[in-house]
Amino acid sequence: MSENTTDHFVRRLVAEGPTASYPSRMRLFGRLVGSWDISNSFLDEHTGNWAESERSWVFAYVLGGRAIQDVITGSAEGTGSHDQVFGSSLRVYDQSVGLWRVNWFGTATNEFCSLSAIERRGDILQDGTQTDGRPIRWNYLNITDSSFDWEGYVSNDDGSTWWLQQRMTAIRRA
Repeated sequence: MSENTTDHFVRRLVAEGPTASYPSRMRLFGRLVGSWDISNSFLDEHTGNWAESERSWVFAYVLGGRAIQDVITGSAEGTGSHDQVFGSSLRVYDQSVGLWRVNWFGTATNEFCSLSAIERRGDILQDGTQTDGRPIRWNYLNITDSSFDWEGYVSNDDGSTWWLQQRMTAIRRA
C-alpha cells in the first residue's frame, strides 16, 4: 500500500529533535517546540483599537533538525474553532554569522517578514523588516517551560521610536 503525499511530505519535513551537529545552538528556539494556547492582542494602528483573540501555536523541529518551524492558527470569523491558518515562521541557525535567520509567511494577511534573532538574558530578540519596509522587533520574553510572552513592535521613523502593535501570552498545551 503506498503512502499518500501528505504523510510522505510530513515525514520528510518534521524531525524528531535537533540536529546532532549543533544541538546546543538549537536550544534557543527548541525551548518552544510543542503546542501552545495563545491569548492575542492586536492594535489597529488606524483606529487605535485593540482586538482580542485566542490562537494556537505549534512549533516543531524540521529539515533534519536544523530548523524550527511554527504554524499559528486562530478562530475564523464566527466559527469558534482554530481552523484558520494565519501563517508560519521558519527559523534556521546561520553558523557563518552566529545568529538565527527568521522568515514569517503571513499567508492570511499577505505579510512576509525577514528577521534575525539573538539570545539576550534568556529572551529571544528578533529585529527585521515587514512587508511595507518598516522596521519591526518581535521578542519572546519571560520564557519558561510552561509559558512565554511575545511582543511585536513597529517603528514609523526608521528605528528611533517603537510602538507596540501585538502582544501574545502563551501557555503550553503539550
